[in-house]
Amino acid sequence: MTKMNFKIDSEKCIHCGHCIEDCMVKALEFDENNIPQVAKGGENRCIKCQHCLAICPVGALSIFGKSPENSEPIQQYNPDEILNLIKNRRSYRHYKKENLSPEIMTKLKDMLNWVPTGVNNHNLHFSFIDDIDVMNDFREYTNKKLIEIVSKPIVGEALKKFERYKKALLTGEDLIFRGAPHMLVVSTPIDAPCKDIDPVIALSYFELYAQSLGVGTCWCGLGYGVLRIIPELCKQLEIPDNYKISYVMLFGPADVEYQRSTQPEPFKIVSVKKGHREMSLIEKIKRFIVNSK
Repeated sequence: MTKMNFKIDSEKCIHCGHCIEDCMVKALEFDENNIPQVAKGGENRCIKCQHCLAICPVGALSIFGKSPENSEPIQQYNPDEILNLIKNRRSYRHYKKENLSPEIMTKLKDMLNWVPTGVNNHNLHFSFIDDIDVMNDFREYTNKKLIEIVSKPIVGEALKKFERYKKALLTGEDLIFRGAPHMLVVSTPIDAPCKDIDPVIALSYFELYAQSLGVGTCWCGLGYGVLRIIPELCKQLEIPDNYKISYVMLFGPADVEYQRSTQPEPFKIVSVKKGHREMSLIEKIKRFIVNSK
């Protein structure tokens, strides 16, 4: 038995070759009977994306012990409803002091198994604080450590920056976690092929799905910064060795209700025209430096 456990039901197979054509690493080929099979060296090239399973029009293909009967059929979606979901996504900073239901929490966690990653590298790590009592304990400890840090002598520009944080923390304001009952921290192996973007994609999927379930979310830059400067928090979050923190998202039942979408100023969008643009050596160097930052 090969590790791919690639199987074709020859009675169902219509020899269309879609599975072969759609395999980005060329792991499949036709055999002498025009039946798909694993190509020489294909097992080593396979990235376990399961596109071959997904594309077979008659469900004749199984791989890694996964049968088409256990996959969900594709539905038709209303694009206007999806656009409305995107337009009405908000960052929530006011939450009810209660846990989400176990059913919704399970849905949120399960969804993450389908987020896309570069070369299908399924090594992201998700640390959930899914109980408000745990979150309150984490919040209290973190704020205590922060007060110790900002209470130390600070000079120059850093003094101006941290003075506001210090005042808020000392007066009991939950400056970092905004009273959220739950938190999600995503981390990635330091050697992952797309370590800078995979976690962002995952959290983007998470917040839109959460929005569809009536759950508020907030990208938490201050929380991300705190985890970077207080290493022991990573141990509490059970982040594995050789994994780097990527970002933090707060979430929970919202205590506010928005009534309509915002009306944002448009981004700059260009339609690229045919033809090549020459650059001077100085322009090339400048562009290289900017792209490297």
